[in-house]
Amino acid sequence: MAPVSTTQRTVLAGARVVLPSGVVEDARLTVDGGSIAANEAAEQTTLDLAGQGYTIVPGFVDIHNHGGGGASFSSGTAEDILTAVRTHREHGTTTLVASTVTNELGLLARQAGLLAEIVEQGDLAGIHYEGPYISPCRKGAHDEGLLRHPDPAEIRKLVEAGRGAVRMVTLATELPGGIASVRLLAELGVIAAIGHTDADYDQTREAIDAGATVATHLFNAMPPLQHRQPGPIAALLEDERVTVELVNDGTHLHPAVLELAFGSAGAGRVAFITDAMDAAGFGDGMYQLGPMQVEVLGGVARLVEGGSIAGSTLTLDTAFKRAVTLDGLSLPDAVRAISTNPARLLGLGDRIGTLEPGKDADLVVLDDSYDVVGVMRKGDWLLRPS
Repeated sequence: MAPVSTTQRTVLAGARVVLPSGVVEDARLTVDGGSIAANEAAEQTTLDLAGQGYTIVPGFVDIHNHGGGGASFSSGTAEDILTAVRTHREHGTTTLVASTVTNELGLLARQAGLLAEIVEQGDLAGIHYEGPYISPCRKGAHDEGLLRHPDPAEIRKLVEAGRGAVRMVTLATELPGGIASVRLLAELGVIAAIGHTDADYDQTREAIDAGATVATHLFNAMPPLQHRQPGPIAALLEDERVTVELVNDGTHLHPAVLELAFGSAGAGRVAFITDAMDAAGFGDGMYQLGPMQVEVLGGVARLVEGGSIAGSTLTLDTAFKRAVTLDGLSLPDAVRAISTNPARLLGLGDRIGTLEPGKDADLVVLDDSYDVVGVMRKGDWLLRPS
């Protein structure tokens, strides 16, 4: 999918456009080079999208993603990393953070070094370490033999291995060293995410007070909500400082649970993620997730040994379509969850996440069924609508 460069002002005319102020019908959106422009000019090209039921939304932002297109971010090759990036771009994700999976520290550091190169060339927005500092009680698709207690000194070295590209670390903050590690990450400007945790309500509150600001795939890999033991879910939903990740693929969460999360946290604190593994955009079969073997059947990824859900095969266009066609979310709320909120969380809200003048021209064109027909990144068409 070679980009098609936009060398002059282009006006996208006649489509519905979702702006921070609301939905505008029959709108005109001007792109000047790599940015969204405030005004039209005498010399410009107009792309007429009228009468086709198209909707234009900001490019999707995925802060938790392990791979796609048959390739993994943990494979150790630049070719695989870029294959996964291209796969998700085809589905509208114009900004993507690469997630690793639990492995030996030396290998994770080497993976981070390679991923940092891809970040530096502009194809990734950062690195997310998911593990090895997670609870063996809630390990999910992570190798229990490689799990460790959080150690601030080790975590500092892993962050340094990413050469400024590490954006987030998921850890079980109730483990020994957990709170100290959260404080360190906050000092380093790295997001501390609570996940794969067996913490209770009070332990989760302590971690939030120490600086944790994200719930890694809320509801999954943590104690369930109970009326006498509310656990981490209640603490994470109720606190205004926390953004909650949701995997909206119809497998990880029941629609009623999705509605509960939006009703409790509000649309301003939800971030849709994929938690995708290699099979996203590729198909059923046998795969590796770090050192673990995964079988994908009917689009659902599970560990061969034990049967635990092993990430997803989701792409964010599917999450968006489910949100507005099945879950009853408004277009503005779906955009907040899939673009605006994750962009803000990454500290990139001044550049991406909304369609406003001066921001990067990252956008997705959807047809009347909310399927992707166009993707633009920094003013270049990756997929041009007909």
